[in-house]
Amino acid sequence: MGWITIILLTLVAGIKSENQTCKMIGQTGFVEFSKDGDLIIGGIFSMTSTRKLVDKGYQALPYAYCKKLNDRELKFARTVIFTVEEINRDAKLLPGVRLGYKLYNGCGSENLIRAAVEAVNGEPSNGCSGQVQAILGHSSSGVSEDINIILSSLSIPQVSYLSTCACLSDKRIYPTFFRTVPSDRFQIIGLVQLMKYFDWRWVGIIHSEGLYSAEGTNEFVKEAKKEGICVEYRLPYSKTSQIQLDTIVETLRESSSKVVLLFVSLSYTKSFLSKIESYNITGKQWVGSESWITQAELASDERKNILQGAIGFALPQASIPGLREFLLSLKPSDEPQSDVIKAFWEKFFDCSFSPSNTSTMCNGTEDLRTVSSDYTDVTYFRAENNVYKAVYLVAYALHALLQCRNGSNPITGKSCVTRNDVRPDLVLEYIKYVNFTTQNGAKVFFDENGDSVAQYDLVNWQMKEDGSVEIVNIGQYDTSVPEGEKFKLKENTEIVWGGNSIQVPRSVCREPCPPGSRKAINKRKPVCCFDCFECPEGTISNQTNSPECFVCPPEFWPNEKKDQCFPKPTEYLSYKEIMGALLTGFGCVGIFLSLLTSIIFLTHKETPIVKANNSELSFLLLFSLKLCFLCSLTFIGRPSEWSCMLRHTAFGITFVLCISCVLGKTIVVLMAFRATLPGSNVMKWFGPAQQRLSVLTFTLIQVVICIFWLTINPPFPKMNMKYYKEKIILECALGSAVGFWAVLGYIGLLAFLCFILAFLARKLPDSFNEAKLITFSMLIFCAVWITFIPAYVSSPGKFTVAVEIFAILASSFGLLACIFFPKCYIIIFRPEQNSKKHLMGKIPPRTL
Repeated sequence: MGWITIILLTLVAGIKSENQTCKMIGQTGFVEFSKDGDLIIGGIFSMTSTRKLVDKGYQALPYAYCKKLNDRELKFARTVIFTVEEINRDAKLLPGVRLGYKLYNGCGSENLIRAAVEAVNGEPSNGCSGQVQAILGHSSSGVSEDINIILSSLSIPQVSYLSTCACLSDKRIYPTFFRTVPSDRFQIIGLVQLMKYFDWRWVGIIHSEGLYSAEGTNEFVKEAKKEGICVEYRLPYSKTSQIQLDTIVETLRESSSKVVLLFVSLSYTKSFLSKIESYNITGKQWVGSESWITQAELASDERKNILQGAIGFALPQASIPGLREFLLSLKPSDEPQSDVIKAFWEKFFDCSFSPSNTSTMCNGTEDLRTVSSDYTDVTYFRAENNVYKAVYLVAYALHALLQCRNGSNPITGKSCVTRNDVRPDLVLEYIKYVNFTTQNGAKVFFDENGDSVAQYDLVNWQMKEDGSVEIVNIGQYDTSVPEGEKFKLKENTEIVWGGNSIQVPRSVCREPCPPGSRKAINKRKPVCCFDCFECPEGTISNQTNSPECFVCPPEFWPNEKKDQCFPKPTEYLSYKEIMGALLTGFGCVGIFLSLLTSIIFLTHKETPIVKANNSELSFLLLFSLKLCFLCSLTFIGRPSEWSCMLRHTAFGITFVLCISCVLGKTIVVLMAFRATLPGSNVMKWFGPAQQRLSVLTFTLIQVVICIFWLTINPPFPKMNMKYYKEKIILECALGSAVGFWAVLGYIGLLAFLCFILAFLARKLPDSFNEAKLITFSMLIFCAVWITFIPAYVSSPGKFTVAVEIFAILASSFGLLACIFFPKCYIIIFRPEQNSKKHLMGKIPPRTL
């Protein structure tokens, strides 16, 4: 607040002395416009805004004079006058009470605070009369803060129309402060939502000195962080520092962010643009604060590369009937005592009221409609509407205060107050209850912090070829509507973007992690500059910027992009694939050859070679071989509950039947030769009946084993997901491993026994037995099934089935080829050897 404010607080303390003598020390006479009334409204304005200090050394006191005129502030002051006159014409509002005003002008914080003290104290020449009931202003948040320190100690209400700093909402520090302009907190939230809507996650900020910019920037950084928006840089700008300007230019050229928030007051914006326009800064999307975003006079051809496409929130447009004509009808004769009006007039028309050789004389009748300035820009009323509402606010508070029914105020129930008893502290109390609608339809009420409802227009700068600009309304932000509907863009509205972009500019530190990857925060960088990692094998992410990758269910596997889980392809030995088709073909060939052999043997069943080799067992063996070839086909195709049980049991039983037949033939060979010896009678013990019974017995044992297996824990279809991560193997689980190996073991036992017996009979006469052929066939059979065991255990998936089918086919072909093909060769190609004489003649006379 500074030493000046401390001194002024001391001055104010002497305002109300015991004898009610009004006293003021220092410079006075800040009243620029005034009008008598029963009740007075005060206003503080900076119609002259730049102060120059003149130092007289030690010969005289230094003094300051104001050298720059502020068109907007004059417009605000004239709007107050218009509104007071409109209220005085309203018979329903403040009936019987004439409202007056005292509007003060000062440049620089010190003079503005002095003006506020003068407003509180009243005109010195009039004693204590004419005290204001409320003060309007100031447009600057910093000045409003200093003024309210004084006014709060005296319980005098202050209503600002343009001080937006969120800090002023703190009622503990500023209990008498109200405003008709939304707090910057609402604008900041709106700006953050705007950037979130367009997905601008990586932004830069340029701010200035002063409470408005500093507080607003701090608030923006806090709110942006909540929404995951990061600030790449935050640079201060000073009107006098070339070093700061150079830093800003260098950063703008080197930064990766495409969006720049220029959160500075209007005066700083003018200074900044005037300097930055010569540096040819391009490729940026500028976002402005409400302080400058609607100021069309900032546009020029040199600034087109900066301001083209600028976007930001502005105070909403409003229509105030009669204000346009009132502002443009101003003449110096309306305020003959005002030197400020004359100074403005000389500025507008480049003339002078004093004789001069360099300027024409002003006659005071010039037409303001021919002038282009902030004051004469009456196309839209934005900030002026807040001034309009501020005056009405005080008027409605006074109206509520003066209400009287049955001796008491109907609002508070307190004693009635006459206009002569009105005090600022009473006005302060009733301002809190105000809820009204102005003549132009604007609703006014306050929350617990003294803030009004926040409504903004979203505007877009669309520059023309000549450097002028059309500021287009493209959306709204309204805090009075439900969440999710506050920010809306207008439909079918063309938006011009900055940076020569034909679409919404992208401003991110890192592009979002696509589905199929996960987002990881880099502790060395801002949260927006994250890293993306591809999801590991077997996991997916189906959202952008997913923090985690999720494991697919066991039956599913990620696609190539790793953004979806698809059912794993199932694998089993199919008839349609090459390996399945080949095995099926070989099985069919085996069946055909077995059938062909059966036909050959059947057609030659009366021949010696067929009879000599036990035709009944031969036909039974051929039948079992057909079943062996057929059972191999049950292993091909999609496993099901029935096929799993059938394939293993059919395989076990048919192979036992087959080996039992071979074993029977081997025993027959041995018994037959022993029967040729003198005194031998062994064949009666192993005749046809015994042969059938032996085959049946051996087979029934296997049937019993299979029944126990199927009863206790049968084979069943199973999805095997252990061998391959990316696919499912459909296979038949053994159920009971003991049952499976018992079946195989029994087959192996019979085959080994058959091999031993055949081996013992290998040197018997060739023409009377098949011992050598059976020995060789059993050798192939055992070799196949011994190698089958490790191959079966180690083969994955469908290859396990293929190994088992191969073992079945190989052993079956071995039996068929070794036992029957030589006999078929003799029957077909050597029929002369198919005779009893020939066969008997080849038996050598020897014993076992």
